[in-house]
Amino acid sequence: MPLFVDAGDLNVAYLESGDRDGPPVILLHGFPYDVQAYQDVAPRLANAGYRVIVPWLRGFGPTRFADPQTLRSGQQAALAHDLLALLDALQIEQAIVAGYDWGGRAACIVAALWPQRVKGLVSVNGYNIQDIARSGEPTAPEQEWRLWYQYYFHGERGRAALNHDRRALCRLLWQQWSPTWGFDETTFALSAQSFDNPDFVEVVIHSYRHRFALVAGDPRHEESERQLAAQPKIGVPAITLDGIDDGVMTIGGTACHAGQFAGPHEHRMIAGAGHNLPQEAPSAFAEAVLDLQWMG
Repeated sequence: MPLFVDAGDLNVAYLESGDRDGPPVILLHGFPYDVQAYQDVAPRLANAGYRVIVPWLRGFGPTRFADPQTLRSGQQAALAHDLLALLDALQIEQAIVAGYDWGGRAACIVAALWPQRVKGLVSVNGYNIQDIARSGEPTAPEQEWRLWYQYYFHGERGRAALNHDRRALCRLLWQQWSPTWGFDETTFALSAQSFDNPDFVEVVIHSYRHRFALVAGDPRHEESERQLAAQPKIGVPAITLDGIDDGVMTIGGTACHAGQFAGPHEHRMIAGAGHNLPQEAPSAFAEAVLDLQWMG
């Protein structure tokens, strides 16, 4: 059963396991996934003595906005401030932060801008901070077609499609992004429940429009976005991962950016895994978290 805590803009729903006095680790999911991504990672870390916290992000599952007037922003800075607020609400001074996709982005940003709060970082697809100023520059054609869903969400037809049948659209993304993962309908349905959150569509659409500078962000996060525009380096100990079968992020392109890691850094390529790496290769993901203790 989820626990709940008031944290910043949100009443955050989260799962917790392991030793409450152990070193804390926050595991952050992406779009379109949820906490089920860590169903096999969390027990491995809990058994190793960690305090494991897995929150539902804004717009997902039982997590709710505290104020109906708050902008349903999906911008990167909002996700990072959600993570900071969660650390504060749980009275965690410093934690390992680990994630992929949206969650990996939040983890990277907190590691870059507030390194005193981060003991170590695990990030799928490497340096995951958006360079919004350059978002209008096209990439190679073989990468552009992978991002069809982002361009689709820029228009009202895409919003309508997500609102009309979010499960069908998200199932298609799972299939395309993890082409070698033979997930079944039960596995998908367990996560798809989280897409029924009343703010899911608005948060998702805002995210994919803001990253291309098509809509304004939350004014409260302008200073953070200004700092992110400088593409700050990450100095905390970091292990980055790529699933070799990732169907949305190209390996060696946006995936690494090794020069953005100013501290101890190791990059690992994981065979047999796609975009949802912690659920497809839980041992490799958990091992990366555990190995951070030997870095620094």
